[in-house]
Amino acid sequence: MKDSVDLIVVGAGIVGLAHALAAARRGLRVTVVERDHRCVGASIRNFGFITVTGQPAGDTWRRARASRDIWAEVAPQAGIPIEHRGLWLLARRPRAQKVLEAFMLTDMAEGNELHSAAEAAARAPMLRTEGASAAMYSPHELRVESRHAIPRLAAWLAQQHGVQFLFGEAVLEVEAPRVRTAQRTLQAERVVVCPGTELQGVGRPALARHALQLTRLQMLRVRPEPGFRMTAAVMGDLSLVRYGGYAALPESAALRAQLEEEAGASLAHGIHLIVVQSADGTLVVGDSHHSFETPEPFADEAVDRLILDHLRETLDLAQCDVVERWTGVYPTGASVDCLIEAPDPATRVVVVTSGTGASTAFGIAEEVFNAW
Repeated sequence: MKDSVDLIVVGAGIVGLAHALAAARRGLRVTVVERDHRCVGASIRNFGFITVTGQPAGDTWRRARASRDIWAEVAPQAGIPIEHRGLWLLARRPRAQKVLEAFMLTDMAEGNELHSAAEAAARAPMLRTEGASAAMYSPHELRVESRHAIPRLAAWLAQQHGVQFLFGEAVLEVEAPRVRTAQRTLQAERVVVCPGTELQGVGRPALARHALQLTRLQMLRVRPEPGFRMTAAVMGDLSLVRYGGYAALPESAALRAQLEEEAGASLAHGIHLIVVQSADGTLVVGDSHHSFETPEPFADEAVDRLILDHLRETLDLAQCDVVERWTGVYPTGASVDCLIEAPDPATRVVVVTSGTGASTAFGIAEEVFNAW
């Protein structure tokens, strides 16, 4: 066990692993310290959906494109299956179609296609297109199974890049070049703290000026009828007023007003539909968004019912059996999607504050090292 290395990463979620990869590729000796015995936080409680289209213009969209390319490169090397690619966004309302038409005129829509409902039905028979207005297809997205991908990524970093992992070891103090854990003192020229939801821990001094809180989400795993296959991820109208790449368009205001009248309860619970499929045929479905300083551990059945209602109106399902439910938590509250703080020349504190860690972490890590 090496007590002195070039870089210590605090946190083995996707943000920490992305920084470990970026450092290892630059020839640095890396140790990752993680308080839990395995990653059990936001990095595995999500869709595993690397989303590009719809991300806010600027840094987030650019980082998502870079991260997608790194995922596509790394996944086969690490033995991480890409379950499916692409995204269908089904617009059920004419006002939603107007948002998609406006989005298609932006640079961020390069490579995307806008189809009539009939064309979408022919290309994506899993969609329930009766009464729909249009659908946009994006080829840019990737889907991995997060609960398997994260540990496989860590194992690959250890085996192929020599990254040392100390799991089940809480970091008590960071004062570069020294990092003190509950078991030992480590030395490194540089330290990256990726605290995730641990906002009151060693990253607190660097984050104190930001009014961060935690957002809890509810998600489900659903078993459809045998043989039901999705060719891509799916979103719906509610995503057009939540994802910044769409919501920033002037056309989204009219859609939001209509959704306030027709789906007010879903908006109040921060619901927007995302559906992806796993290798066993089950669907990962979500999600909702509720903000807390300390999240309640209790999920709301009424919220799950609303999510399932949107699922049934969007996909042509004959069967819809819930086999698993869970909650996730991620930091929010900053005016940007990611915070990169430099409390001293040898330390960086990096927190994704928008729930886009899987989609942007690799791009963020590249930027951190390019600027360091």
